Order: sequence, then C-alpha cells, then structure tokens
Amino acid sequence: MTIKRSKRKKSPKGDPKFSKTIWGDLRRGDFKRTLRRDLKDIYIFYLDEDKRARLSDMGRIRRWIYLTVWLLKSMFLKLTPARRILALATVVVFFIFHYHVVGFLILLLILILELKDKLLAHEELATGHAVQSALMPDRNPILSGWETWLFTRPANEVGGDLVDYLMVSENRLGVALGDVAGKGLGAALLMAKLQATLRALAPNSDSLAELGAQINIILCRDGLPERFASLVYLELEQDSGLVRVLNAGHLPPIALQGDMLNEMPLGAMVLGIVPESTYNEQSIELQPGNLLLVYSDGLTEACNNQGEFFGNQRLLEMLPKFKGLSAEAAGARLLAEVEQFIGDEPYSDDLSLVLLKRLS
Repeated sequence: MTIKRSKRKKSPKGDPKFSKTIWGDLRRGDFKRTLRRDLKDIYIFYLDEDKRARLSDMGRIRRWIYLTVWLLKSMFLKLTPARRILALATVVVFFIFHYHVVGFLILLLILILELKDKLLAHEELATGHAVQSALMPDRNPILSGWETWLFTRPANEVGGDLVDYLMVSENRLGVALGDVAGKGLGAALLMAKLQATLRALAPNSDSLAELGAQINIILCRDGLPERFASLVYLELEQDSGLVRVLNAGHLPPIALQGDMLNEMPLGAMVLGIVPESTYNEQSIELQPGNLLLVYSDGLTEACNNQGEFFGNQRLLEMLPKFKGLSAEAAGARLLAEVEQFIGDEPYSDDLSLVLLKRLS
C-alpha cells in the first residue's frame, strides 16, 4: 500500500487534532477522579508496605518531606542505568548551573523514552489479551436439564483467572473456574498451561480425585517458582441433578437450594506446590430451580474507596434474593451489586463467576 504524504502541515486523516483532543479531555469531567486514582497508584507502586506504615505515623510536614524523598529515590532506582545518568544530569544542570532549558529537554527525553517503553509493553499486553480472549469460551455451554452462565473480567489487560468448559462426552459437561496466584503476564501464562492440561486430561479421567493429582504433578513439574493455582472443576450429566466437584484449594461453591444456602466443604491443596498432594471428589445433588455459584476471590475482595471489601457475608446475604432468577439474571444482578459497591474504584483483582441452574 502506498501512502501519499501532503506537503501541507495538517493532521493525518483519521488522526484527531491536538486541540480537539485536549478539549475532549476537558469535557470528560473525570479529571479530578482520574488524577486522584493515578496518585494513589503511584503511592502504592513506588512505596512498599513498610514505608506506607511509617508515613502514617508521621506528622504532616515530616510526612510530606519523607514522601517526596522516598518517591524520588524509588523512581530514580527504577530507571535504567543510562536514564539514571540522564536524570542526575538534569538535577546538575537545573539546580547547579541553572540551565533550565537544557534540564527541561533532558527531562523531556527521559519522559519520551519511558513513554515509548510503556507503549511497547501495552501493545504486547494487548496482543496477549487478544490471545487470551480467543482461548476463553465465546458462549455459554448447553446441556439438557441445565442453564449455565460463565463470566470473567481481568483486572488488567491479561488475567490469571480461568473460566472454561468442555464436552467430556456426548452427555457429560465439564466446567472449570481457576485462579492463578498473582496478576499480569506470568499469571496469564500459567492459566493457559492449566487450561491446556485440564482439556487434555479431563476427557480420559473417570476419577476427579485422580484428575486433580495428575494436574498437580504437571504444574509442579512445569510451573513457575512461587506460582500456584486454585481450581474448581465440575462435571454435570444430561437431565441429572448430580454435580461432581473437584476443589483444589479454591473458595467453596455455594448452592441456593430453595430458601437455604449450602456452602460446600473446603477443598484440598492448591495446584503446583506439593507434588505428593492428594485430592478428593465431592458431589452435590441439585433439585429443579436450585442454583450453584462458583466464584473467584475478585468478587469478595472487590474494594470501595473506603477500603472496605465486598466480603463473604454480603454475598451470603444477597444470594437468597436470587431465588427464581435465571442463571444469567442472577449473574447480572450480582455484578451490578459489586459495581455499585466499588463505585469509581478500579477492580483490584480478576473477577470470575460460574452460575449453574437445574431446570425442571
């Protein structure tokens, strides 16, 4: 394709003008909220828990002095060696020789280089997000006698939660929800490993306990240091209310059975730490109209601007209100409650849900 370049200085076709972009930014009306969120992110990213705790015990003036020094020092140490030298040169020419223009230009160069790195990383993460989205199911599974609803939303471009299903046989459906420790690219890679392993082993495993042991051995052998995963894997049969469950260190599924809530027992060890871990198979019988919820801790640990978690108790108080709702309607209502609770705060962790409803 040939790109014709105009001799006139004007914005390329399809590229917004600078003035319109700035005007659009001003009209958004979320400048203060976004700036407040960015400052909070800087505070958490550059200062560890120990420094944040020490700051909270200081007086106002002393706190601002230490905060400024610690932020600048942490930022300086996170630069590459060449950029650290440029940053030091900026201080020298700006404050010692008073070459303000030169200091500004050096600082601008550092900013351009850091922005370039961020944009390149963002493009790579966007590609990773596209690949991860392609690995996730694009529709809810269909099985006679059941209504299903699956949902996952990563906190960042890529996530460490697994939501997947597979037809184990013509009349048997497997549904999985997993949570890899941590966030970002490392968690996403281990999630893909877990998904591939589960898909390869589940169709040939009659015992869910044995399935858990096999997956655990593989993740211990091929996993990353200090990375592990929790998993709930369920198998449903056509026109049957029996649900077989493998729980490897995950939050227990919760069943809404009439007016009663039934939280299933805790599961075994998480996957990827101890090769000799053993697992057991659980089961639950659902009657027509009963709902079964499986969720990641991104639900109960969703946090509002007051530092409060959504919490398990709030979830348990809400679930009885879903009686009579479809799986999709119950899931949508649960998400709406979480979004109303956190308000403008960003999601701090991946959030995933699986809802199963037994039909008549």
